[in-house]
Amino acid sequence: MPTTPPPTVAKSTTPPPRSVLRDPAFLRLWAGTTASGLATWALPFVLGLAVLHRDLGAAGLGLVLAARTAGFLAAVAVGGVLADRHSRRAVVLWSALAAAVAAPLLAAGLGRSLVLMTAAAALAGAGQGACRPAFQALTAETVTPGHRQQANAAMTMAVRGSTLAGPALTALLAAFLDVSTLLLGIGLLWLVAALVPGKGTAATAAAPAAGTAPRAGFRREFLDGIREARRHPWFLAGLAALVAVIALGYSATSVALPLISRDRYGTEWVLAAAMTAYTVGALGGALVIARWRPRSQGWAAFAGLAAYGVAPLSLMLPVHPVAVVAAYAVAGVGIELFNVPWFTATQREVAPEKLARVSSLDFLVSYGLAPVGLAVIAPAIDAFGATPVLAVCAAACFLVPAAAALVPTARHFTR
Repeated sequence: MPTTPPPTVAKSTTPPPRSVLRDPAFLRLWAGTTASGLATWALPFVLGLAVLHRDLGAAGLGLVLAARTAGFLAAVAVGGVLADRHSRRAVVLWSALAAAVAAPLLAAGLGRSLVLMTAAAALAGAGQGACRPAFQALTAETVTPGHRQQANAAMTMAVRGSTLAGPALTALLAAFLDVSTLLLGIGLLWLVAALVPGKGTAATAAAPAAGTAPRAGFRREFLDGIREARRHPWFLAGLAALVAVIALGYSATSVALPLISRDRYGTEWVLAAAMTAYTVGALGGALVIARWRPRSQGWAAFAGLAAYGVAPLSLMLPVHPVAVVAAYAVAGVGIELFNVPWFTATQREVAPEKLARVSSLDFLVSYGLAPVGLAVIAPAIDAFGATPVLAVCAAACFLVPAAAALVPTARHFTR
């Protein structure tokens, strides 16, 4: 640990801003993250418009979106290793540029070549996947430890705001622009994500010094990231809880909500209102956790994650539709009461030179298991009915985070 600096150095050091929102370096990073979030959430919506305009078939849409997911999952682990080997800023630059290049390729293939669109979608997903752990590690480099919870809250607000505003903004622009132009606009957003963020201020484990032994191979470095994750029981417990909530709870509600909105309530309003309430609740949760510092932050975070169980529970019961909307708002609040402390603890507790690799494991679970859950839940609902499946999934959402909270070190998310 460095020694306390002499008084002359302390006097010459510029004090950190009282709020992270006054830090130009963070604001540049936030703008890049917001742009990448808007681009990420706009792409499926724009491709859906292509189906409506008969430039792309329904089967083609499924293939293109599957290719994007495959590209993401293949690249997120690679991006984690690269971001720990090299400059995190450089990884953000090149991965976002790859996603930017994919946009005009998608436009070129629209209505002409499904093969080109599929390859471009895989490239877009790879760019998105590679930049996620790099953005996470770059946040830790850019923001001082005391401001990281506020910074992570601002980041998650950007993501949720993109989820809420992205489709609406795209629908508005679609009234004036064709699908190809909208795809080019997504490429411009990725250019913002690539070029606007600045360099981190902390030192990274980029390249070995001259005269030292060469770095280990890619596989070994990825396994080193897994070993680092295993050093933190609270992190493994959190991953297990995320598996339950994402692969079971989130997947079950994604399948059941449209069915119940149509069959029980006879309107699409419940579907739209519940999803909007979830996003608005998540924005509210991020605002709360930006300033709230619970004494037992791990327990509070797991309680927030368990709150997602009210969503499948509300779909089980013959309640008023307002209760379903309220349950989704509570689930949204809870998910960010988990996410923000979880990201902050990961940045604090994990060895800095392995942070991107450990973060990539988080994204692999979060994004990778959702399609698996969907593939299992839909046949289960057909076979057993929605109510028993929702009951099992709600129980898992409540019980698995509660069990995770009992793991040693989970109470405070610290060793």
